[in-house]
Amino acid sequence: MGIGIVAGGVLGALVVLIALFKLMWRVAEPNEALIISGSNHRMEGLGEGMGFRIVTGRGTLVLPGVQAVRKLSLDLNETQLSVECVTHQGIPLKVRGVVIFKVGDDFVSIANAARRFLDQQKLMSERVHIVFAGHLRAIVGGLTVEDMIRDREKLTGQARSACGTEMEKLGLIVDSLQIHEIEDPTGYIKNLAAPHAAAVQRDARIAQAEANRLATEAEQMAAARMSEATRDSEILQAGYQAERDKASAKARQAGPLAEAGARQEVVVQETRVAELEAHRREQQLQADVRKPADATAYEKRTLAEAERDARISAAQAEAKETELASAATATATRLTGEAEAAAAQAKGLAVAEATRAKGLAEAESIKARAAALAENQEAVVAQQLAEKWPEIVEAGASAFGNVDQMVLLNGADGMADMFAKALTMGGTGLGLARQLLATMGPNGQQAGAPAPSMNGSGPRSEAIAVTDAQD
Repeated sequence: MGIGIVAGGVLGALVVLIALFKLMWRVAEPNEALIISGSNHRMEGLGEGMGFRIVTGRGTLVLPGVQAVRKLSLDLNETQLSVECVTHQGIPLKVRGVVIFKVGDDFVSIANAARRFLDQQKLMSERVHIVFAGHLRAIVGGLTVEDMIRDREKLTGQARSACGTEMEKLGLIVDSLQIHEIEDPTGYIKNLAAPHAAAVQRDARIAQAEANRLATEAEQMAAARMSEATRDSEILQAGYQAERDKASAKARQAGPLAEAGARQEVVVQETRVAELEAHRREQQLQADVRKPADATAYEKRTLAEAERDARISAAQAEAKETELASAATATATRLTGEAEAAAAQAKGLAVAEATRAKGLAEAESIKARAAALAENQEAVVAQQLAEKWPEIVEAGASAFGNVDQMVLLNGADGMADMFAKALTMGGTGLGLARQLLATMGPNGQQAGAPAPSMNGSGPRSEAIAVTDAQD
């Protein structure tokens, strides 16, 4: 119970202290100064016994009932000037301007302003107007109208200098002084400007006339250039029209020219197709007729050459064997002989024996050939034809030796017929060979008729006649 009472008392005391503090604490705003009176205060730069204290931009404690607190505004103020003056020439003028002022920021200015305007701050502008009006009249009285017009900054500077001391005593400072207008009820300034205005007007008229002249010249030059441009344009248009007409004529001719070119291209392509077709037929003929015929002839020629080489090899081997046997016999006889005569005799005998053996071999060969001819006459004829086949083909081809140009009416069929007739010549020769062999006896001679001549008559002449008829 006692603790609660104590706590309540402490809380009450705190509340009372806070209330008293708020009541006693005063804070000066940035644009104001607190003037605290009721006690003597000594401040730097101020005389003793001033009787009040100045506080700016901070807070301070004030004893209620003992000290009084009032505020002095530090804001800007302005006053409009409208002063009737007389110049050094005796010409009445009315000067209009504006003065912007405020209380100084130092304590001396604040103290001076507080003594004079603390309760009359609204009258501050009127007091400043009175001060500036008096000084403006004095300054304008020492100047001419020309000085005021030509150098307003001089008027403003003199006015600020003249009012500076009095404004300092009032605790005020001038931020700006501007002369807006100088009114001339008598028209002096207007008359003063008349000669200049006339000169300016004259110069303006001269400049206008010069400008008109230049404009006229420019217009004439522009008109001439327009005419020139029109002429050039008409010339260009005529040229363009000629080009269009030429292009139109070419366009009208383009159709027939293109058609003729297309027909020409078609003819060229058809010619190429015909040439390619002829070349294809020629290649086909080569593949179908000539190459198989060449292959067959090559096969027959190769077989005949092989058989011939075999017979020649066999005959050479037999002769070699006979020669070797004769040489061996002669060598044995010569080695075993005791005398040179005996050796010579043995050699003669050996030579005679070799000659007889060779004759016997040839007789056996002729006999074997006759027997083969009697048994298979076709094989012998084929062998002989194979051996003589190049001469036969050459004789058949000589029929075309004098032919410069040959026209084949049936294309590949005509070429095939021609080759068939040429081969027929070879068949005719084969038949004649058979007839000749039939009339020959076993020894290879003709039985009852003379041997056929190979001087171009007979089958060869007939083959040539056939070729001529084909031509």
